[in-house]
Amino acid sequence: MQTMTHPAIPPIENGLALLQAGRLAEAAAVYRQILAVQPTHPDALHLLGLVAYYEGNYGAAVELIMAALTHHTSEMFYANLGNAFAAQGKRAAAIECFRQAIALKADYIQAHNNLGNLMREQRDFAQAVQCFRTVIALQPDYAEAHNNLANALVDLGDLDAAIEAYRHAIALRPDFVEPRSNLLFILSYRDDLTQADYLAQAIEFGRVATAKAKPWRDWHVSLAPPMPGDHRKPLRVGLVSGDLKIHPTGHFLESLLAHIDRSRIELVAYPTRRFEDALTARIKPHFSAWTPLASLNDEQAAARIRDDRIDVLLDLSGHMNFNRLPLFAWRPAPVQASWLGYFASTGLPAMDYLLGDPHVLPPEAQQHYTERLLRLPDSYLCFTPPAERIDVGPPPQAAQGYVTFGCFNHLMKMNEGVVDVWARILHAVPRSRLFLKARQLDDAPTRDRTLARFAARGIDASRLILEGQSPRADYFAAYNRIDIALSPFPYPGGTTSVEGLWMGVPALCRRGDRFLSNICTSMLHSAGLAEWIAQDNEAYVAKAVAFAADVSRLAALRKTLRASLLASPLCDAARYARHLEAALEAMWRDGTARLHRPLGATTA
Repeated sequence: MQTMTHPAIPPIENGLALLQAGRLAEAAAVYRQILAVQPTHPDALHLLGLVAYYEGNYGAAVELIMAALTHHTSEMFYANLGNAFAAQGKRAAAIECFRQAIALKADYIQAHNNLGNLMREQRDFAQAVQCFRTVIALQPDYAEAHNNLANALVDLGDLDAAIEAYRHAIALRPDFVEPRSNLLFILSYRDDLTQADYLAQAIEFGRVATAKAKPWRDWHVSLAPPMPGDHRKPLRVGLVSGDLKIHPTGHFLESLLAHIDRSRIELVAYPTRRFEDALTARIKPHFSAWTPLASLNDEQAAARIRDDRIDVLLDLSGHMNFNRLPLFAWRPAPVQASWLGYFASTGLPAMDYLLGDPHVLPPEAQQHYTERLLRLPDSYLCFTPPAERIDVGPPPQAAQGYVTFGCFNHLMKMNEGVVDVWARILHAVPRSRLFLKARQLDDAPTRDRTLARFAARGIDASRLILEGQSPRADYFAAYNRIDIALSPFPYPGGTTSVEGLWMGVPALCRRGDRFLSNICTSMLHSAGLAEWIAQDNEAYVAKAVAFAADVSRLAALRKTLRASLLASPLCDAARYARHLEAALEAMWRDGTARLHRPLGATTA
């Protein structure tokens, strides 16, 4: 009997080991060898699709994993196909894949978890919570699910439950940095958190993140101090952010980037996710390179940045979504700083500086930061006027006969102290209304809880206007329905406050004791509206009542506020660019000088 022979093919396990080690090209070579002999080998097709996924080639990943599914039905294939669809932004297809995976394996923890994340993205927060609770019921010690549950509880505005879930995740996995970072951000909403307590937890985050890193002390850039007459090449400045898109960070960046002097500063972008939109397209030309980090782990990302010869690396996220703070622990650049996207210490020893302004960083602030503080003149923010052209309408008070106060911030900012003060204002200003607009108000139980919170303080539901999120143009038009914006505390309105000013709506804020609580204060100073800053709760109520009674003043502000805002330092992108360039050069000079000092040397 004649026996047919076939070319030898390597075991599939060889490629899997290479894939798990991150040696993607070698793993792909193994799978292609297998497919050259057996073109329909489902595992090889699936795993080659995973290589494409890790390389960021999501289209190829989808094609390969779908091909694998035509030859073999597997819950794992469906789950990874769901991941690839999700990476492409095809949420409906991804959701269906995860549901197929769960149908094949009811206790498939990763599929339930990933389905929950997609439910969050779809704004179905209650369903997301249910998905994560299912995971926890199946595996109570699955720390990732507790972290994700906390994220969904944040979306629903349940601050206390979210904090408890983050802390549970940390207790289960003390080296898990994500819940530590998330917790630091969410604790900022608490009005009972001291700066000392925050800093202690930030330092602990920095310790855990640094323990996983092997910081470099040599870089591919010259650290030699400039000699007299030297004409140094532009500083290469890297920006690490997940928000180089339609987002407050993107909006505050856009006009500034066009005014950066490229003979002084060369910008390199390191987006932490691949999602791009119209704003991304507009700002991309201002960067000499655009290198997504989404498919790289922290060590790989840090190595890429170091190889790019970055002089100063800026973090634009802090402890907010899509941050990559742990890569800074590897110190891929000789000088590193936090700017724009956050409002407190990162806690990282490798973060050298934090940029603010005199209003958010008063002289005594240094004790609350691990970073050295650098203050820009005016505001640390530079507002980009919206592309939407929405006209400023007449004061609604003129037509309605009563004042409408408003707040368009995340409901998480509306703590019990804020509700107390706002209820006092409504009682003190007869017939006035409060217009709340937030994506959380698309959820019926959240609306009911909001009405109940005010009812407990004697405010009837008829005096509240509750509205969920809307398209951006409609959001701006909604400002034409309020007379005075009320900024919450200790987490004030930032982008919403300045966008309200652009729509002719003055914002009332309360001064605080830290960076975060003075963001609105900084903007109002820069916009020439210092009289709208209250020193305490009593002054906040008194100012709200007085401003509401001054109908002619509100009407005059409505007509002039946009023009005065656009003429203020807050919108002077060229002025801001010069200040930022000087700050970056100062950080470079000071930071590199410190690297030249002997260990143990001190400065005055």
